Formats: sequence, C-alpha cells, structure tokens
Amino acid sequence: MFTGLVQYLGSINSIAHEPPGVRLAVHAGPLAQGVRIGDSICTNGCCLSVVQTDGETLEFQLGPETIQRTNFGTCKAADSINLERSLTLQDRLDGHLVTGHIDGLGILEDRIQEKDWVTCRFTCPKNLLAQLAAKGSVAVDGVSLTVVDVNETSFSVALIPHTLSHTTLGELAVGDEVNLETDLISKYVCRWLEARS
Repeated sequence: MFTGLVQYLGSINSIAHEPPGVRLAVHAGPLAQGVRIGDSICTNGCCLSVVQTDGETLEFQLGPETIQRTNFGTCKAADSINLERSLTLQDRLDGHLVTGHIDGLGILEDRIQEKDWVTCRFTCPKNLLAQLAAKGSVAVDGVSLTVVDVNETSFSVALIPHTLSHTTLGELAVGDEVNLETDLISKYVCRWLEARS
C-alpha cells in the first residue's frame, strides 16, 4: 500500500529483455538505502517487487501482463520514473490509499500552462471515468492527485509547481501515456452497484 506521494524522481538505467518479460534497472538514489530483495516499490504507479539491489540501483522483473497494462512498454533508458516505498503502519497517510495495481492507461489530451501551474486533461476508458468524481482522488503515474472535473471522455487535474518539478508529470507532452489507478473506495462502490443490478 502506498500514498501517491513520490519520494524520489529516479531514472531508468536499462530495460533488458528477459523472455517472456523484461528486467528493469532503476537508479533510485537515497530511496534505495535499506531496500531488501522482495520489498515493494511503487514505480510509476505500479507496485513492483525488488529482485536485486546494487548500491543505488534497484532491479525489477516485469511480466507480459504488467508490460501490456502499463506504460512500461514505451519506456526507455534515461527516462525519469516516480518512486515510492510502501507504507508502514506508523506512516502518515498524506495522499490517498494507492495499491499500485494499474487499472488502465490514460493519454494526455491537453496541457494548459497557467503561470507556474499546469492543468492536464487525460482521456481514458469509460469504465475508469465511471470511477472518477470531481474532488475525488486518482493516481497518475503513481502521483496522488485531486480530480478537477470529469466528462464523458476525459478528466482533468491541476498540477502545482512542486508536483511539476518533483515528478515525471512535469515532463509530460500531449499524446503521452500514463498509468492510472482510480480510488479504491470508488472501485468497490462501482462493483457493488454492478452486482446489485
């Protein structure tokens, strides 16, 4: 379980083919300190298990399902990547509950610069839009954000300067794919309503 508050903006060292998946090596800086094999790291919003550590480098194995359902299929060496270690029971929950299980991909449709702020509008599948609400929470590439508005095809979020400079969201360009995780509570409410009907 995670909060959606990025702790370190890392970078991809390498992506090596390891059929049927790939091995992802990430420079995690000080976040790597004390990380053990088997630990869960939220990596661009996706919960991945550490399979090897080497100083400030963490390695993960990604299977076909992960590659297909996330934006890792388009990532390349030197790309920036959002990193967050898993919560402990003593931690504050300053963002929202993020599981690290990606629900689908969104595409940046529009990016509006407003002085130091940016408003981003993302398109995504309709089943995910049904789980979003204005002033509700969404994780975009692992970043906990508040939804500004939702329409039939897209939703928007407002990014403050800190988020733009400390996460990958500051580098997004129109057409880029992002990993999306909708709010956990909203997911269960939607499932309950489906089951009732």
